[in-house]
Amino acid sequence: MKYIITTIAAVLLMLTANAQEAQLKPEVFDLLDLDRPGLEQVKTLRSEGKDSEAAAALLDYYKNRKGIRTPEIRDVKKVKINKEQQQWADDALNHTFFAHKGYQPSYNYGEDINWRYWPVEDNELRWQLHRHKWFAPMGRAYRVSGDEKYAIEWTKQYIDWIRKNPYVKISKAEYEITNDSQLKDDAENSRYAWRPLEVSHRLQDQPVQFQLFIDSPAFTAEFLTEFLVNYHRHAEHIISNYSKQGNHLLFEAQRMLYAGTFFPEFKKAETWRQSGVEVLNREINVQVYDDGGQYELCPHYHLAAINIFIKALEVADVNGFRNAFPQSYIDTIEKMIEFYTNISFPDYTNPCFSDAKLVTKKEMLRNYQNWSKLFPDNGLIRHMATEGAEGALPEYLSKGYLTSGFFVFRNSWDSDAIQMIVKAGPPAFWHNQPDNGTFELWYNGKNLFQDSGSYIYAGKGEVMEERNWFRRSSVHNTLTLGNKNFETTDSKTLLWQPEGEIQILVTENQSYKNLKHRRSIFFVDGSYFVIVDEAVGDAKGSVNLHYQMPRSGKTTIENTAEEMYFATNFTEGSNFRLECFGPEGMTKKKEEGWQSPAYKKKYKRMNVSYNVRKEAGEPVRYITVIALKEDGGNNPKMSAKFLDKTFDEGGLKLQVKCGKDKRTLEYNL
Repeated sequence: MKYIITTIAAVLLMLTANAQEAQLKPEVFDLLDLDRPGLEQVKTLRSEGKDSEAAAALLDYYKNRKGIRTPEIRDVKKVKINKEQQQWADDALNHTFFAHKGYQPSYNYGEDINWRYWPVEDNELRWQLHRHKWFAPMGRAYRVSGDEKYAIEWTKQYIDWIRKNPYVKISKAEYEITNDSQLKDDAENSRYAWRPLEVSHRLQDQPVQFQLFIDSPAFTAEFLTEFLVNYHRHAEHIISNYSKQGNHLLFEAQRMLYAGTFFPEFKKAETWRQSGVEVLNREINVQVYDDGGQYELCPHYHLAAINIFIKALEVADVNGFRNAFPQSYIDTIEKMIEFYTNISFPDYTNPCFSDAKLVTKKEMLRNYQNWSKLFPDNGLIRHMATEGAEGALPEYLSKGYLTSGFFVFRNSWDSDAIQMIVKAGPPAFWHNQPDNGTFELWYNGKNLFQDSGSYIYAGKGEVMEERNWFRRSSVHNTLTLGNKNFETTDSKTLLWQPEGEIQILVTENQSYKNLKHRRSIFFVDGSYFVIVDEAVGDAKGSVNLHYQMPRSGKTTIENTAEEMYFATNFTEGSNFRLECFGPEGMTKKKEEGWQSPAYKKKYKRMNVSYNVRKEAGEPVRYITVIALKEDGGNNPKMSAKFLDKTFDEGGLKLQVKCGKDKRTLEYNL
């Protein structure tokens, strides 16, 4: 009994303290349309100068409001919480905040929360702190357990954030600076706390928190007015500071849709909602190419864009305005999904081109199952959603997306397939990397030539150095001049022949002012690849052809200094032999190598380069043969030579032998 009385007293004390922190904001009534049905009492009390009573009536209105939902919370009585969310909620009680998945265990931000604490000078860690990822889990924990401690702490942290992170107007350009900024104090903090992307995260998540916590005694009428004034400030900030382009703009627009839909009581609500609709309807035509590729040319952000466009539809569906989006919008989403499916591997993983991270099969199955509800008649999506139990695969195998510059060679859709994905497209934006011509190669259940990935985004000092290492052209499966980054990433597709015994892709990129790189890839009889790299122009210096070896683990990669080949000896039955044939004087060099499948995670591996000294005006030409094989000890003998004497703008002819197979390969443009 004594324990119960003590607990009640503690709760009341905390409630009192919290009530002192949350202050009545009478300006909220000027932001609301008090002529809206259901707000009659609020209007009357406000007109009589009874602001406290009006706030109480407003709280009662929201507690009893029906018919407005978010896709995340369809029924508060059926809310669940998983183990991870529970941990975030419990940690948050002690101010240990889950800010970023790449930084675990999470950092503690002090008894008196220091929202400006920056334990690692990685911009993402500081930006994402202001997304408050633990708030909704605290709400779930409250709904599942009924324990008021989660609601009390949430309201305290919410008010604390408002007090310590005042909005200071800065230029829109400052929000996108990824290295050192000249801003100081509150202005410097504003570029992190009030960057539109972070604001949009809060804009989307706070309606979820609102639904989960509103029945708590800690959610007082005074707190409600603080909440609504703050929320209004967020929406108005976005509409005045939309990002210029890219996925940030999509996120912000989709979340403005949330704001205008969930809080129609605001006078500006319809403006917010329409703004989101207009931006999304416009940007789906700007950011998505005619072949279905998203213009950042990064699988991770392509996937994000799909789910942004769909989430907007879900909000529209549960709130009755699906007709705001034309059929062309829905058709484009379907095309984007088919694009993503084609550039994924049989195990549902994606290539790590540009700033992409490795998405798990579990996550992708959830995506496909959700997508299948939207497109029930699409056989490919249905096939992926059911792991092949239902639906149907396309009749084609290899597939080219000529506008986006993604090309897929495959000999089957099965897990034991040979599949190469090539990236050679137009200029793109921040999340793209200077890697034109690069590829990943899957064989018999293993990705043998994984892209280096991105590891980290932006920050100060060492953080930027780490990012820049992974962005180098020389750590991709492509060709460089003196190991320098490309000056231009604008590949042209000269030939795409996806059918027949010999499939061919020819792309060309003016990688440097005085050096053009033409890459020709032959997929021979669905069994091995021949890659021809031709460096043409007036440039002088070392021409470097790079290949990124797989992580070896306990297995071996055979490498001899005198011979120009590498051969794996993996026990899993997925191996290759790669041999390069180049001009006289070609050398082979082992280089530092890393592969990053996720933020702040990387694994050591070996990179190699083949190197030739180029004189002005003289082309440098390489032939690489890659044979795929189950048995690591079975290394077919290889040979290759050009049958044309020098580089020819109009075509190519060479002779290749791989094991017992001898071929003449050629094309004419």
